[in-house]
Amino acid sequence: MNKKSSRDIFVSDLPRNIFSGFVVSLVALPLGLGLALASGAPPISGIIAAIVGGVICAILGGSNVTITGPGNGLVVVILSAITILGEGNMYEGYLYTLAAIIISGALMFFLGVLRLGSLSNFFPSSAIQGMLAAIGIGILAKQIHVMLGNLGASGSILELLYFIPEDVLIFIKTADKSVFYAGSVGIISLLIMIFYSKIRNKYFQLVPAPMWIVLVSVGMYYYFEIFSTETYPIADEFMINLPDKIFSKFPQPNFTKLFTYEFISAVIAITLIASIESLLSIKAVDKLDPDKRRSNINKDIRSLGIATVISGFLGGLNVVTVIARSSVNVNNRGSNRSANFFHALFLIAFIVLFANELRHIPLSALAAILVYTGYKLASPENIKKTFQVGSEQLIIFLITLFVTVVTNLISGILIGILTTFIIHIVINKNISLFIRNLLKPNVLMFEEDEKYFVSIENFSSFLNYSKLKSKLDQIPETEDVIIDFSRCDFVDHTVMENINSYSESFRRKGGHFEIIGLDGYKSGSNHPFALRKFVIGKPKDKTITLTKRQKSLHKISEGLHWNYTSEYKKEIKELPNFGYFKTRQITKVSNILSNEECTLFDLEFSEGELIAKQNVKVTMMYLELKNNIPQFTLDKEGIFEYIIHFAGFKDIDIDNHPDFSKRFYLSGKNEEKIREFFSDELILFFESNKYYHIESNENGLLIFGNERLAGVKEIKALADFGLRLKQNIS
Repeated sequence: MNKKSSRDIFVSDLPRNIFSGFVVSLVALPLGLGLALASGAPPISGIIAAIVGGVICAILGGSNVTITGPGNGLVVVILSAITILGEGNMYEGYLYTLAAIIISGALMFFLGVLRLGSLSNFFPSSAIQGMLAAIGIGILAKQIHVMLGNLGASGSILELLYFIPEDVLIFIKTADKSVFYAGSVGIISLLIMIFYSKIRNKYFQLVPAPMWIVLVSVGMYYYFEIFSTETYPIADEFMINLPDKIFSKFPQPNFTKLFTYEFISAVIAITLIASIESLLSIKAVDKLDPDKRRSNINKDIRSLGIATVISGFLGGLNVVTVIARSSVNVNNRGSNRSANFFHALFLIAFIVLFANELRHIPLSALAAILVYTGYKLASPENIKKTFQVGSEQLIIFLITLFVTVVTNLISGILIGILTTFIIHIVINKNISLFIRNLLKPNVLMFEEDEKYFVSIENFSSFLNYSKLKSKLDQIPETEDVIIDFSRCDFVDHTVMENINSYSESFRRKGGHFEIIGLDGYKSGSNHPFALRKFVIGKPKDKTITLTKRQKSLHKISEGLHWNYTSEYKKEIKELPNFGYFKTRQITKVSNILSNEECTLFDLEFSEGELIAKQNVKVTMMYLELKNNIPQFTLDKEGIFEYIIHFAGFKDIDIDNHPDFSKRFYLSGKNEEKIREFFSDELILFFESNKYYHIESNENGLLIFGNERLAGVKEIKALADFGLRLKQNIS
């Protein structure tokens, strides 16, 4: 059979990309409005950036499933530029900033032309995390006041943080009806953002959290208009202000401050943050791509630059690659850049058709979305994770964060780089190791016995990581690779983290990525991303204490005559072969009950990346089968399945079993073999037992119930179901 052409694949995937683009637009609409308002720009400027980015980057971009638009990281930079350049006049500052955005876009384009996308590799990972946390604090510090109904809050980040308790008390005691209702809407919106991910219901999650906030806000307005005798209690000053004719007149960028220090500083800061945010997001989304494709980073940077220039001339913000909306696209099965294009078209439709409804959204509701976003960037969990990598990484993180908060982003990242370098010198007690070898070629690559061998010497850190990266990028991810650090005296956290990303990428594409030569190294922690220094030493063993649930699982294993271990394992080799894990990253497997052919376990996986990342824990069962069976997925029939059926996914009906076909959603490639496999006895078994999600990869079955950890009784039921199913198939 001939392979489908790219055009045929594009056409066949069109329904799913239209559907995914629609879902993404539901997230992009409130975020675009909110990010623009938080930046001190007109609300429509965020939507313009999303529309222009969606169209231009869909045509000229080099990535596959990324979504483009205004970014979280630029909020603090744009707001600072508007404030400083406008000298108190926000609208004039906005016009000057549009000029800075246009120049920034041109610089990004030339960075792509000169193939300088690798510049992002010179920023230490912990310093970048510290900078992002500072951006999050800046967003939270400003927007929490707006969320509580105080539109006039101003000052430095530290001043805004200091006055948060005072603003909370003012809101509680206020007699102003508008402030009370606006603040109440803000608090309710924040609660929606917090609890949305905890409700694991596929029907509820068809509508993204930001769009739920829009629906609740607009619904409240129409409640007062239609059903209540009282007038709408929130004054116009607390509502979104959209122009009557949205696309009729665009603001004119003002270039008169082109050669001033403030303007040049703004351009540098905007370009720096836009580039870092885009490059981090592109790398993160590549990990999520179910087709395991790698983006052309320099081509993407060029397209983002062009889109930013156009957006600036139309009055829009910078166009960057955004991780949250890209994750939504992947999770809704977007497969190519057309999803980005359709998300832009849907945004145009929303603005044209529902502009009046959008004017009924309180500013506090959008502020709540940004408060939650700021918290995610600056979450205490990030500090904990950084400390787990090593105490020295926490020092880098906190210094970068503090300097960024009290000064600016450029100073923060520069101090972060300097701090990292000083700490590396202190750890190695040898400055000459870096000075003497920095400019020397330190990476040797050659082919040996049908595999690639890469040897690194002297040291490998953020200072020279680009040399290693350039070699690794030349190796097809389907090949076998050995990375040898035995001649290297020092490997830093940035390199270890990036090497792990390569290892995951090779594993997903069928290659083999092995790291050797680190056995004699010592690190500050047992974390796999911890830096390594050539000092002989072994980590001390830790005593494992079983919880009550683990003790119960041990008893279950004894009753089944299975083996039990509570140890965390890095992987179960069969799991990545299931389609369920194409867009999910397995992070931990524990509490394993097993015999020769059955394995029951607790599994932790992540959905999305960066601030969109969510960790989910589920109890699952894997059944190994001796006879090959067809690949299929069996799920419960429902509204969600009807929607994805409309988007191009076929539900296989079984002849003479209409009740089964009505109750279960069955999908797979080889319909004939699937129908042959589902015998009358097997169908009767499924119809008469509890529903489970079941997926086959030909050699085995993956079975689980709800997306959560199972109780002891549920585990017993799952084990019993799996054993009886295996017997039925046999």
